[in-house]
Amino acid sequence: MSRIETIGDATLYLGDCRDVLPQFEERFDALVTDPPYGIKENNARNLSRDRLARATDYGHFEWDDETAVEALTLATCHAHWQIIFGGNYYDLGPTSCWLVWDKMNSGDFADCELAWTNLPKAVRRLQYLWNGMIKAPGETRGDHPTQKPVGVMKWALQQLPLAEKPRVLDPFMGSGTTGVACTQLGLRFVGIEREAKYFDAACRRIAEAHKQPRLFDEPEQKPVTVGELFALPSDVYKVR
Repeated sequence: MSRIETIGDATLYLGDCRDVLPQFEERFDALVTDPPYGIKENNARNLSRDRLARATDYGHFEWDDETAVEALTLATCHAHWQIIFGGNYYDLGPTSCWLVWDKMNSGDFADCELAWTNLPKAVRRLQYLWNGMIKAPGETRGDHPTQKPVGVMKWALQQLPLAEKPRVLDPFMGSGTTGVACTQLGLRFVGIEREAKYFDAACRRIAEAHKQPRLFDEPEQKPVTVGELFALPSDVYKVR
């Protein structure tokens, strides 16, 4: 571990979570994370998929060549409630509650992404547009090749049965989307990232979110339809 940054209620660690997590004696209220899927989502594959506009060049990376079973197993021991995107690539056991993110997608990207949870509820689904350069209003992308929308992570956090001001852990922080969502929702956050360039991006994004005033409690995220995106009647583009 070579660096620690504190931004409001967020504490960010630059390092491998296998080295950082043993330092925490108390369990976190929740683990909300998006670990490597082991599907080799490398630069060449990423660039080949975008047909509507020139894709961002993220350079060469190997962190998605395999799953992070050891690190994720360690992380699950440090939190009570758990939401793990890409949980279908790990052996996490049966669950009554998968979170299903319908990306309203086209092309050869996945139509949906799944998050495994240990939440005591039924399956939940969110339609939230993330289709190449066409995204839900207010969303940006470009700091990380597998970056999630802030709106999706806020929706996931809102599924947690938590008390006020819980402490949320993301040991695969990436560019900090979970931290941005926690900051916007007024939750305490601890993020760990081993890649310096993504850690720097997370610091910047969470600092920007921290500067924005929270005038009222965030409402629960609602699905965004293509019709709403273009200010046209939703039944014109309704996804069935």
